[in-house]
Amino acid sequence: MTNSGRSDLQISVLAIVFLLLAAGIIVRLFWLQVFDYNYYSTLALDTHEIYKKLYPERGSVYFQDTRSGNVYPAAVNKEYYLIFAVPKDIPDSDVSSTVDKLATILNFSPEEKGVLGQRLSKRDSVYAVVAKKQTEETVNKITAAKLTGVDYVGQQLRFYPENELAGNVLGFTGFDEQGNPRGSYGIEGYWDKTLAGQGGFLSGELGAKGGWIALGNRTVIDPVNGADLVLTIDRSLEFQGCELLRAGFEDYNAQSAALILLNAKTGAILTMCSLPDFDPNNYSKVTDEAEFNNTTIFTPYEPGSVFKSITMSMALDLDLVSPSTPFADPCKRYINGYEIRNAMDKCYGQTTMTGVLENSINTGAIAAEEKVGKDRFKSYIDKFGFGEKIGVSLNTEAKGDVSQLNRKSDVGYATASFGQGITITPLQLAVAYAALANGGQMPKPYIVEELRYPDGRKEKTTPEIIDDIISPRASKLLTGMLTSVVEKTYTHSIRLPDYYIAAKTGTAQIPGPGGYTEETNHTVAGYFPANDPQFVLIVKYEKPKRQWAEGTAGPVFRQMANFILKYYGVKEER
Repeated sequence: MTNSGRSDLQISVLAIVFLLLAAGIIVRLFWLQVFDYNYYSTLALDTHEIYKKLYPERGSVYFQDTRSGNVYPAAVNKEYYLIFAVPKDIPDSDVSSTVDKLATILNFSPEEKGVLGQRLSKRDSVYAVVAKKQTEETVNKITAAKLTGVDYVGQQLRFYPENELAGNVLGFTGFDEQGNPRGSYGIEGYWDKTLAGQGGFLSGELGAKGGWIALGNRTVIDPVNGADLVLTIDRSLEFQGCELLRAGFEDYNAQSAALILLNAKTGAILTMCSLPDFDPNNYSKVTDEAEFNNTTIFTPYEPGSVFKSITMSMALDLDLVSPSTPFADPCKRYINGYEIRNAMDKCYGQTTMTGVLENSINTGAIAAEEKVGKDRFKSYIDKFGFGEKIGVSLNTEAKGDVSQLNRKSDVGYATASFGQGITITPLQLAVAYAALANGGQMPKPYIVEELRYPDGRKEKTTPEIIDDIISPRASKLLTGMLTSVVEKTYTHSIRLPDYYIAAKTGTAQIPGPGGYTEETNHTVAGYFPANDPQFVLIVKYEKPKRQWAEGTAGPVFRQMANFILKYYGVKEER
């Protein structure tokens, strides 16, 4: 081939190569501009347009000292640190030693150390999480170690200074799918929007040197911080009540436990304990989600004999009985083909309506219910709010079940008179007893004393009365009867030497698939001081390994009642 021919061939080859390169560039540009448009337009925002979401500060939650008005942090924001690594910046020769030093500082288990080693061994990786929610002390140790490719960033996260105290009441703050803080359960869940506040944003366009192209193109909306909540919970009473409840919970090997203390006149919840509980700081370590539930509002149960006080209040209100009305115990009743007996098959002979409560006579409660009649009994049940949510501002509340009364069967009403066949929550029971104590007026329970907004506004909760359930006369008569119950029956378990208490116990068999089992729920419900009731207290244990409520919930009730009265300096009655 001549030199001229070779030159023409080379030119042709080069032309084809340039044509192919040009075609490749055109195809690549088309792909970038059409198929990858959204991706690269989003990247462009980082350099030409700013859209920065401004996060508001989450409001704090406080306990209080109800005597002085001082407040104590229950849920606040705290600076934590996220430790991360850039594996591609760590020299190959330093990976092993970096893993060793980090694992030592962070007190990693062998398994956690192994996972960290795998993450840092990915040499093309630009980001690997090492540890979350670390303290400044840990950050200082890592900084002092001078580890190449390891860094940290500050994070505002939720912190609960009291750990488990009122954990089921407070709930916890986690994150949603977008990584935004989100409250769950309890106060954090119910008041999430109020606590979270409202986010703002900053948007605009920057020039090549990083400055704003035009001020008119910039939009700024400031965030609104969340409101602070001051709870009605008294910190000292909460601690004392929960510790007493926990001691019994462990001693009696119970499955769950609940304690509620109400201001009898206003409905303010001074103490609310639920076991088992959890530490909101470590909510992710909870293996059984049932631990998140607040038993006082979430778990309806058959209350048993503590309900006899409710039935007796109806008959007193209608003036159908008096405390001294005679009652001849038939020992057992046959209703709709069912045999109903007293506990332990006891028979009490001739007594009074006060004796019915003192001896917790099932047949006596049935007699009172029959005098009231089905329609009026159901009407009172509705007025007391059983079968409906009370409406307390906590997640998540159950309403209980009184639907068996809709069937109008004689036996259904008979068993309901002494607290079987219907279910209620401990909070519903507490509010009902508040009505018995408060001259028949039932207060609406509340747990938030005050909202404090970032602009300085304060919104205080005003106590309210839901309804007049029974007359003041019936309330006084029943209080005398329940005081007699304590004085004559619970001398060693509940009675106090300096004060009079009005209370009733309940040991209720728990229903199973084949009928009632031998397992029981134990409850003491009462109020004090009897001459001028100020406090309502409910103590409940589920499936304790003891026989009677008087020996389980009773001592806890007595110790807590004595502490409360001394705490507030209530004048001795005796």
